[in-house]
Amino acid sequence: MSVGAGAVRGGSVGAGRVGSGEGVVLELPGAGGGYSVGVAELYLVDRRRRDPWEGIAVREVVVSVFYPAGEVRGLSLARQFSPAVAGVFGEVMPLVRPGLPRVGANWAGTATHAYVGAPVLGGRWPVLVYSPGGGDPRGLGTCVAEELASWGWVVVCVDHPGDAVAVEFPGDRVGRERVRTTVFRGDPRADAGVFRTMVGARVADVRFVLDELGSFAAGRGVDAAGRAVPRGFGRALDLRRVGVYGHSAGGTAAAQAMYEDRRIGAAVNWEGFLDQAPGASGRPGELLPVARCGVDRPLLLVGTDGFAGREELGRSWSAVRAHSGGRVRQRRFADAAHWVFTDYAAMVPQLQTAGLMSAEARKGLVGSVAPEVSVPEVRRSVRRFFEGWRLGWW
Repeated sequence: MSVGAGAVRGGSVGAGRVGSGEGVVLELPGAGGGYSVGVAELYLVDRRRRDPWEGIAVREVVVSVFYPAGEVRGLSLARQFSPAVAGVFGEVMPLVRPGLPRVGANWAGTATHAYVGAPVLGGRWPVLVYSPGGGDPRGLGTCVAEELASWGWVVVCVDHPGDAVAVEFPGDRVGRERVRTTVFRGDPRADAGVFRTMVGARVADVRFVLDELGSFAAGRGVDAAGRAVPRGFGRALDLRRVGVYGHSAGGTAAAQAMYEDRRIGAAVNWEGFLDQAPGASGRPGELLPVARCGVDRPLLLVGTDGFAGREELGRSWSAVRAHSGGRVRQRRFADAAHWVFTDYAAMVPQLQTAGLMSAEARKGLVGSVAPEVSVPEVRRSVRRFFEGWRLGWW
């Protein structure tokens, strides 16, 4: 039984479908570039750093790498979420994202447009790293990652364990859960200490991922679980051209990581604060170094007219612009809200069409803008920014 048209290549957004009594299966729009897209999951372990959230002697990170693919015949399309992550997502996210349905959506059913384990297309491709919003899983960045990969980028989407709603690790884990859930119990920015730890952990995760990419480029062939990387992966990484982008807390991390790490040549911050959280007195938090000192490489700040924290955001964004000598650009999306930069932009309207979300709840998450407008515009803006940087226009 159909609830609407399916997604097609190039950005049209479907209205979901109902599958075998399991709820509405949401659909993601196809990518618009000329390359097929491959995807691989990598498990990475930083043995020099303790986990910031739990008593673990190492820091574990799981990433999805999207890339231009070679031969894809006979390969399977990846799912947006594994069944285990989808189960936690369906239980927890309606509690923290008002209006998401508690029942009726099959979060495990959504397919991506990326082929699991495909060989990497020959050539050397610039690299982008994506950090999601606070509590969000890396899978919510699929739409933009696939788009960028289809235009010739390697995109690494990072899960930040302890922060993300759920992260599934590979293999048997004696004495530890295979699925690690978030430690957050509310808005992390409401607690200055939690927010400080979150931003610091994310910046360190991003920089560690760059270290690991360097080892793959140098010839390493397996991840920390012993799983082989896709054929041609290491040779394809052009680590002379590295950018970072992120949403909300991920945008904070993207900007601060570029400030700290000269390997990063450009960054996009989708509505992330560039200061610490306000203290108990309500006084504004300390500006992060990136805002206090500015940047000497391109930084794009993108907001929405529906974000409740616009005024608070403006303080730190004005600071980084004032100290960056024209290297910062800023824009705002109209009729949009905070999560329009994520896959919710495509998924939430489908939930409304299926009668599982109200118009008011949709507006609060992604705004009233149609997905046929928002999804291509978000994709296009980040792609053009990074392409302009790569070509030396910024």
